[in-house]
Amino acid sequence: MASHPWLHRYALLTAVATIVLISIGGLVTSHGAGMAVPDWPNSYGYNMFTFPVSMWVGGILWEHSHRLAGSVVGLLTLVLTIWLNGRPAAKWLRWGSVMVFLLGLLAATSNKVKLDNVVFLVGTGVAGVGLSFFWPRNDPISPRLAFWGNVALIVVVVQGLLGGLRVTALADWLGIFHGTLAQCFLVLVCSLALVTGGWWARLNAEPQPMPVPNKVRRFLLATTLLILGQLALGASMRHQHSGLAVPDFPLAHGKVWPATDAVSMEKYNQVRLDHRDFKPITAGQIHLHMAHRIMAVVVFVHVLASLLKLRNAVGGAHPLARLAGGWFGLICVQAGLGIWTVLSNKAADIATLHVIVGAASLVTGALLTLLAASVFRPQKSASEIKL
Repeated sequence: MASHPWLHRYALLTAVATIVLISIGGLVTSHGAGMAVPDWPNSYGYNMFTFPVSMWVGGILWEHSHRLAGSVVGLLTLVLTIWLNGRPAAKWLRWGSVMVFLLGLLAATSNKVKLDNVVFLVGTGVAGVGLSFFWPRNDPISPRLAFWGNVALIVVVVQGLLGGLRVTALADWLGIFHGTLAQCFLVLVCSLALVTGGWWARLNAEPQPMPVPNKVRRFLLATTLLILGQLALGASMRHQHSGLAVPDFPLAHGKVWPATDAVSMEKYNQVRLDHRDFKPITAGQIHLHMAHRIMAVVVFVHVLASLLKLRNAVGGAHPLARLAGGWFGLICVQAGLGIWTVLSNKAADIATLHVIVGAASLVTGALLTLLAASVFRPQKSASEIKL
């Protein structure tokens, strides 16, 4: 596959914007600002893009900034998808914009819709229709990349809807899916950035002399999926307010495994440190917290094993072995941040950094797996090709 320098740079920009979005989302949860703006898609009745800056105070600052950052990532993803699809995408850009324009006209007939929302919809529709006559002009990059671009667009739309439903339905559990899907979206965008770059094209130009054995490739995939599961557990902890259900480390309420009988639970709630949560902690929250700690050990061992397996199979100088060394370093930092989060009484900046490094660990594992499966894959023998 040929490299596409500007497309690659744009995909990188989208990936960076997604990391910023996840960071702001972490701050929203860490500051307990998830419901600081109680309506959606508006913000206190305003179109989110015309919401007065003077009202961006306290938790509203974090929540509204998260919405704006989400809108930016959505727009970047739309452009990326159209770019990947090339000229055929001009038609659905045009007709999609026509639908937005008509929706704006329909909204103008309702007394309940403010003028700023009408202007936004009509203006967006007109701009999209006009743009569709001039862009895109390029050929589709490839059917496979066009497909994954479409997937990225669908995921970012679903992600936005989940964020909105989290507000309107007052459902904490939706935040778990919202946070986990954000990690998957980041992996997808980073993968698109990788495969559109010159480095990927150069590596694919000829067979690599040191391919990764199939059993190691499968182990890398399993380890990456374990990290995704760990991040899902972390999202569950944040949205179920279990981050300080166990406030000490390395022990848990002074024991290797905390008691969860009624007497112990009453004692924990009497001396708990996290006064930001007004509801008493439950046995379920403690079990969730402990599951996250156990899974952290499992992930640590798996990433270390991945590093050792790669070095044993292809040598320490191999590009993937070096990348795996960085991966293991990220996991060590992530473990330290998890401990620091507990000991700092879940300080917002530390907890958010824990989220960011977790996302970086997942992306590193996913890209490592992708490289092992696509570029450094074992070559088929002549007999296998005939079959």
